[in-house]
Amino acid sequence: MTDLTAISVLLPGGAGAIVTLIVLLILRGNLVSRAVLEDVRKDRDARVAELVAERNAWREAHRESEAARIDAQNQVGELLELSRFADRALRALRGEVSGDAMDQPAAAPPS
Repeated sequence: MTDLTAISVLLPGGAGAIVTLIVLLILRGNLVSRAVLEDVRKDRDARVAELVAERNAWREAHRESEAARIDAQNQVGELLELSRFADRALRALRGEVSGDAMDQPAAAPPS
């Protein structure tokens, strides 16, 4: 039986029934004081704010990590280009046929 139907049933019983109903609602936890409700709301709001701050910190850390990863990837690409250029330059100085050493298979070791 819901609380509203309980009220309509108890009203003919008088003030004692209403007081009993209110006491039962308090004991069951359906009726709490405003101070308790405000404390619960403050705690909830504090937890939500803490979680939002933590989420924002993780997002910022992810952004910084991704920026660092992209920078490292770009540097590796530049180093690869420089190594290919250095390989071609050294081969040209030795008079070897120009070509990309990284595309050619490695020579077998002499037996």
